Amino acid sequence: MTELFNIEKIKYEGPGSNNDLAFKFYNPDQIVLGKPMKEHLPFAMAWWHNLCNAGKDIFGDETADKSFGAEKSTMDHAKAKVDAGFEMMEKLGIEYFCFHDVDLIPEADDIKETNRRLDEISDYMAEKMKGRNIKCLWGTANLFSNPRFMNGAGSSNSADIYCFAAAQIKKALDLTVKLGGKGYVFWGGREGYETLLNTDVKFEVENIANLMKMAVEYGRKIGFTGDFYIEPKPKEPMKHQYDFDAATAVGFLRQYGLDKDFKLNIEANHATLAGHTFQHDLRIAAINGMLGSIDANQGDNLLGWDTDQFPSNVYETTLCMYEVLKAGGITGGLNFDAKDRRPSYTDEDMFYGFILGMDAFALGLLKAAKIIEDGRIDGFLKDRYSSFESGIGAEIRAGKATLESLSAYAEEMGAPALPESGRQEKLEAIMNTVMFG
Repeated sequence: MTELFNIEKIKYEGPGSNNDLAFKFYNPDQIVLGKPMKEHLPFAMAWWHNLCNAGKDIFGDETADKSFGAEKSTMDHAKAKVDAGFEMMEKLGIEYFCFHDVDLIPEADDIKETNRRLDEISDYMAEKMKGRNIKCLWGTANLFSNPRFMNGAGSSNSADIYCFAAAQIKKALDLTVKLGGKGYVFWGGREGYETLLNTDVKFEVENIANLMKMAVEYGRKIGFTGDFYIEPKPKEPMKHQYDFDAATAVGFLRQYGLDKDFKLNIEANHATLAGHTFQHDLRIAAINGMLGSIDANQGDNLLGWDTDQFPSNVYETTLCMYEVLKAGGITGGLNFDAKDRRPSYTDEDMFYGFILGMDAFALGLLKAAKIIEDGRIDGFLKDRYSSFESGIGAEIRAGKATLESLSAYAEEMGAPALPESGRQEKLEAIMNTVMFG
């Protein structure tokens, strides 16, 4: 088949290379903490941004040509996107992809015709996957773009819309299983509200939970053995979304008995929109046993919306990979839910974006491993809580203390000394030394 991109396979050439189309830090076979870098970093391509987004925004039309030689809004174009995606993944050494249903094909007016098109394109994708080391990380249904979902999908006030959402989820699960997907994501793009004056929150959240329970039941019935994911996001497009952040999502899953089947898909840009750091939501997911997969991107602190930029901030990728390594890894992958900036519109720019992101995470992995091997930060953390390792502290941790026993201890002790210094500045200096020394 004729290649769509006049670009050679991207290779690792090291930090001394001046070749823009080469990895400087992502060396897939390099051993880091006992296993190859590519196993720590199971990268994935987001179908919607890389193959569908052409730079259109609310202020202007498309700047990039994503036709890939075919007329848009046709099945030929859908197949051309498959060809382009697989060529890019092979040239970049990316082994996974993620998709929404309507990323793959133009949606028809009739859901039966939409499903027929999905069958056709998924057959084409399955054939392309044969003999290639390319796999599906996760699938999902787009339950936010079509006007029918203006009030949400699972949270819709219309029973008919709720049923239509269920039909899309069913088909997206069928496709995920067909393509061997490791996970299935619920991103509640419009599962929220603009004003409480017209919203029954309890009613809507219960309906969302019931839809997820039906999805789990159906998925297990058709042989899906992977994880279901919630992808927390606080706002945009809705003013308030029910999956606001990791802690909110964890509470929801436990309240409705979904925590045995669901984990979280944490996105960097969504965490910062919620007023958290990326590593905060990763830590909250991890300590609750729900760190599943990651959408690897970054936002712009000067803008209040989801900019989905390719990650370049090595402090952020280092702290991310520190959380991942300390948690023992992830069951999912690192999906580049990221797009080039609107003025970066050429084919080369598509590759530059992935090279930037893959190198930023590779460098983050290397630096996170060095921080762990250095041991000073972990050692400080252990010492900081050492008062709970013996005496009254050990009794507290073992659940043997009572309010009365603690009160008696405090009365005998008198005024306690100040706690040990938090030494934030020292720890940040250590991190700088490890990263750049």
